[in-house]
Amino acid sequence: MHIESYYYRVFTWINTAFLLALAVACVLPMVHLLAVSLSGAAAAEANMVIFTPVDFTLDPWIKMLNNDRFGYALYHGVERTVLGTVITLGVLILAAYPLSKEEHEFKGRTFYMYFFVALLLFHVGLIPQYILISNLGLINTVWALIFTGIINVFHLILLINFFRTGIPKELEEAAFMDGAGHFRNLFSIFIPVAKPAIATIALFTMVSQWNSWFDGLIYITDMNKFPLSTFLQTMIVNPRPELVQDVESLKDLSDRTAKAAQIFISMLPILFVYPFLQKYFVKGIVLGSVKG
Repeated sequence: MHIESYYYRVFTWINTAFLLALAVACVLPMVHLLAVSLSGAAAAEANMVIFTPVDFTLDPWIKMLNNDRFGYALYHGVERTVLGTVITLGVLILAAYPLSKEEHEFKGRTFYMYFFVALLLFHVGLIPQYILISNLGLINTVWALIFTGIINVFHLILLINFFRTGIPKELEEAAFMDGAGHFRNLFSIFIPVAKPAIATIALFTMVSQWNSWFDGLIYITDMNKFPLSTFLQTMIVNPRPELVQDVESLKDLSDRTAKAAQIFISMLPILFVYPFLQKYFVKGIVLGSVKG
C-alpha cells in the first residue's frame, strides 16, 4: 500500500508538471501577441518585444477600433457566430430527439441514421454547393455562411447518444403518463438534463463559426461584409487590392503591432464566453464515458 501511494504521488507530480507546462505553452503566445500590440513600432520591428511591452502605446488598438472595415468585420463575425450557433443548436436538438428513439417509436430512424453517417464519408463538392447557394440568392449574405455548415454529424451523434444513455427512460415515460407531449417532453426534460452536452456542442460550434474564414472568401464578395476571420486572412496572409488603403493607413504604426492588435482582438470574444460554459464543458466532454 505504501508503494502504491508513493507511485500515485509521483504520477500526480509528473501529471501536474506536464499540464502546467502545456498551459504555459498555450498562454505564452497570447501574452507575446498582447505585448507586441502594446509596443512601439521601432521595438516591434526590431524584435525587442518578448512578454512585456516596450515603449508602451495604445495607438495600434485605437487605430484598429477606429478602422471602419475592421468594425464591419467584427460586427459580421459576431453576427455570424451568434446566429450560426443558435440555429445549429436548434436544428441539432430537433434532429437528435426523434433519432434517439427506438425504431418502433420512430419509423424510418434506421434510414435517417445511415443517411447522416454517410455524410461523414461523402461531402458535397464546392462547385455544386456554390451553384446551389447562388441559385438561392444567398451570395453576399450571412445565411450563405450559416446554412453551408448547419449540420455537424459528429455533434448530432454525440447529442443522440446523450439523449439515449444520459436520460432515464422512466423519466420520459412518467412525463407521458402525466399527459406531456413530445414538445413538452423535449423542452422540459431532455434539454434541461442535456445542458452539459448542449453547452459542449455550443462551444465547439462557436469556435468553428468564429474561426472559419474560407467560406467567407467563397460566398462574400463585398469587403464590407467579410466576417472577422476572413478579413484578417485577407489583411495578414493575402492582402487584396481593395484593402490597400487600409494597409497603407497602418504604416505609420507598424505592420507587426497592427496585425498583433487585430489577432488579439479577434480572440477576445471566445475568451470571454468560455468561462461561462466551462462548468458544462468539463462534464460534457466526457459524457457517455462512464455509465452506472
